[in-house]
Amino acid sequence: MKNRWLIVTSAVGIHISIGSVYAWSNFTTPLMDEFQWSASQVQLTFSLAILFLGLSAAFLGHFVEKHGPRKAGLLAATFFGIGVFGSGFAVKLESLPLLYICYGVLGGIGLGVGYIAPVSTLVKWFPDRRGFATGLAIMGFGFAAAISSPIMDSLIKSVGIANTFFILGAAYFIVMTVSSLYLEKPPVDWAPKGFKEKVKAGKVATDLSQLTANEAIKTPRFYYLWIMLFINVTCGIAILSAAKPLAQESIGLSTAEAAALVGVLGLFNGFGRIGWASASDYLGRPNTYTTFFAMQIILFALLPFTTIPILFYIMLAIIYTCYGGGFSAIPAYIGDLFGTKQLGAIHGYILTAWAAAGLAGPMFAAWMKDATGSYANSLMFFSGLFVIALVVSLAIRLEIKKVKKESSVANKPVRLA
Repeated sequence: MKNRWLIVTSAVGIHISIGSVYAWSNFTTPLMDEFQWSASQVQLTFSLAILFLGLSAAFLGHFVEKHGPRKAGLLAATFFGIGVFGSGFAVKLESLPLLYICYGVLGGIGLGVGYIAPVSTLVKWFPDRRGFATGLAIMGFGFAAAISSPIMDSLIKSVGIANTFFILGAAYFIVMTVSSLYLEKPPVDWAPKGFKEKVKAGKVATDLSQLTANEAIKTPRFYYLWIMLFINVTCGIAILSAAKPLAQESIGLSTAEAAALVGVLGLFNGFGRIGWASASDYLGRPNTYTTFFAMQIILFALLPFTTIPILFYIMLAIIYTCYGGGFSAIPAYIGDLFGTKQLGAIHGYILTAWAAAGLAGPMFAAWMKDATGSYANSLMFFSGLFVIALVVSLAIRLEIKKVKKESSVANKPVRLA
């Protein structure tokens, strides 16, 4: 019998490796300086990686369910390892298209499969603490940039860009392979000690339903979840992309001070992933998401008018925690609503919201800046989007009550956390 806490460790190992994609900016200036590529040409590499993360998560979610987390993890290690390693050859050959293929396409596929494989497994190993377990792994993804950035910077300066890709590709492949080899689904009908007794006593909520991925996408609650994640990520990633100039505009920070602030705020992104996901085990997932959106309606509306530095910092920090928490609580929410039958595949479908939001958020914030001369104006629009998200978070509760009632009529009592 596998130790479920070592399963968590393996999941974190995979997520820390693939989460290094958020440290891509370390390569931006060196690649521009060496090959005279434009900023947009280099940035497209990252955008492609995020796009293929969403696409591969959607299309390969069924692979995760059919072949299990170990094979899925090894597939992710192969694609991501080869993608990063191959980027070294792209640099050697001075080929931008090859860099797009290696890091953007191959690396992106590894990202998508590597993201969902361990998370769907953790939900099954931790029916008693779903949010906490998935929060730990996804926190690793959030903190990966803080770990990878200094390593990348040091390697680029000492051994060059191409050799940095070679070293990192090999290292990620090894870490992800070793981590994947320990991943495994729990035995059928397995439960932590005392959990089944609590379920029988009515002390633990059970899943609303047990659906396949193709059944799940025919329900309104699937699309409610998709919209909620899309709005939270769109608004959050727009703030992430504009936080530095926004801090300079709003409270007059220097370039260096604003950059330092963004670095510190990144920690709140990571802590929010474990904090909010753990809290959702006690608050319930519906209450957690309603809280996200209610707070951010106010925060996004007030941020443009906040000129007191300490208030500005606190408000941005809370927004960053909600951004990270939205990612980490969603797998547990999926388990609550659809069960664990094909959780990986359903999670993959839901993550297409991330891919779409990754393009929409920064582009809209940049367009507003060009059109109005200020990032602050886009924040009022995002505040309005959160009003929509809040309404959806309330609508999904009605859907839950409806399904419960139907289950009760069919003599199938169901509870939802």
